[in-house]
Amino acid sequence: MLAAVFSLPATEASAVSVRVKMACAKDYMTHCRKFSPGSAEVRKCMRAVGDHLSVRCVNALKAAGEVSEKEVADYEAR
Repeated sequence: MLAAVFSLPATEASAVSVRVKMACAKDYMTHCRKFSPGSAEVRKCMRAVGDHLSVRCVNALKAAGEVSEKEVADYEAR
């Protein structure tokens, strides 16, 4: 759904909220489970599959302020 979802710098990877981790767990398991949770590699993987992330995951990321409504709208407008 959104390639920029995991666009935070790798230094902020460990700051992902519990809500985001829970909401995005299925997306992680489906697309990026070969990488350690919270690693730079998993963030790169999630960015690469961003357009396939679930609505639940994207909504949690928006609620956590990790992705803006504008970013989602800009991506969906492409």
